[in-house]
Amino acid sequence: MQASAVNPEEGLWLTEDKDGIFLIQPCGNMLCGQLVGMSYDGAVPVDVWGRSQCRLQMLTDFTPAEDQKWHGHILDPRSGRVYQARIWSPEPEVLKLRGFVLGMPLFGETQTWRRYYGAPIGANCKMPPSL
Repeated sequence: MQASAVNPEEGLWLTEDKDGIFLIQPCGNMLCGQLVGMSYDGAVPVDVWGRSQCRLQMLTDFTPAEDQKWHGHILDPRSGRVYQARIWSPEPEVLKLRGFVLGMPLFGETQTWRRYYGAPIGANCKMPPSL
């Protein structure tokens, strides 16, 4: 699925801290991403509004921009805040995500995500224990 993606940003991605897996895919003429894998014990984690984080769409409205990057928004489910963000794939197995405030990328943080080819994700978005 990932190798044949139209955009290199599409597919399954393991977060930098290896505590989440996101599926990035087209939504209309944009890209969106939902949390499809989480590392947790006990009940499924919920967001600030009490909704399950399983399959929560946290990356929204990503449209193509300059320098082969996509600009959109990212939701922090713990606070409910939405930040501006950019994503890009500098190489086939790597996705960079930079979230920032005040419209200024200078005031942000970049994470490096890796393409996910691991074991199937369990029920309720439970990540395989081997990660």
